[in-house]
Amino acid sequence: MLPVAYQLPAAVVLVFGGIIACFLGYRLFKFVLAIFGFILGALAASSIFGASETTGMVLAAIVGGLAGALLLLAAYFVGVALVGAGSGALLANLLWTWIEGDPHPFVVVLFSVAGALLATWLQRYVIILATAFGGAWTVLVGAMALMGNRQALDAAAAGDIWVAYPLNPAPGIPWLPWAWVALGLTGTLAQMFVTGGQSGRGLKSNRKRKPQEG
Repeated sequence: MLPVAYQLPAAVVLVFGGIIACFLGYRLFKFVLAIFGFILGALAASSIFGASETTGMVLAAIVGGLAGALLLLAAYFVGVALVGAGSGALLANLLWTWIEGDPHPFVVVLFSVAGALLATWLQRYVIILATAFGGAWTVLVGAMALMGNRQALDAAAAGDIWVAYPLNPAPGIPWLPWAWVALGLTGTLAQMFVTGGQSGRGLKSNRKRKPQEG
């Protein structure tokens, strides 16, 4: 949890981090891992202190954020599997919001394992989809917080780190899930064909080979 004065800066970080993840997630995968590692580490560490312990909370957020970023960077080689596992867990929770209630831990584990295996098999596409849609949701949570939505503000500086991704940060706004899908698809297409596409790398490699062929 962060003090009230830091909630808007936290929302700004979520917006910019989400934009980078949504549109440049595949190309800057290490950087994206560091960003979200920092966010998760900061939220986890700052939750140790009470709301009145501002200095300790901020210091803990910085130290925890750096530790989280380093941890995910160190896990870069298994980062794809982690992304897949996280996406599987998120999908399980999303499905159960329609069914009502919380999914059984075994179901979450099952979805996480399936996501990790699928991510390892279809590495590039899973990274693009996970970063595009994960980044899109982060942008929306941060944007709602900047517009003054109370639940989103709480999510931007929550004591419970799992509230950082509220499945419905604005219950009175029915278009929000559609905005998430639209932004996620836009980020996916941008990464597939512009920022993270294989065509650009192929063209570069062809240019390098041409002088050798001549």
